[in-house]
Amino acid sequence: MKDKLKILLDTNVLLVSISSKSKYHWLYQKLLNQEFDLIVSNEILLEYEEIISQKYSKLVARDVLKFLLVLPNVHKVSVYYNWNLITDDRDDNKFVDCAISANAHLLVTNDKHFNKLKTLEFPKVQVIDINTFFKLFENSK
Repeated sequence: MKDKLKILLDTNVLLVSISSKSKYHWLYQKLLNQEFDLIVSNEILLEYEEIISQKYSKLVARDVLKFLLVLPNVHKVSVYYNWNLITDDRDDNKFVDCAISANAHLLVTNDKHFNKLKTLEFPKVQVIDINTFFKLFENSK
């Protein structure tokens, strides 16, 4: 890929990629190797911290956030408008709003609530699951 993809990782996707024992650890490695740009907001970082603390520990959450805050391919954006496009789980809107604000290429999630975005003409947010994201990288080699 010539230009790096600007993507958002839903918390569930980041969570399954952290452990070196996970079959999805390739994603975390690609992030650390700066193979794509990760877009985050303060709200997203807070959710990452909360969920990683619950599933692993506060120490792991702190270390992951430290990495995210120093990596040059992680970009924090401010969201100034809330689209409220997802009604089934309103908490997911933080990812959609951030993707729109950053003009991101992809939102990677395994959460079915985001499927609603596939039916909208505007604003357009491309949503793919983690396996499709993997294929995208494999096909670009």
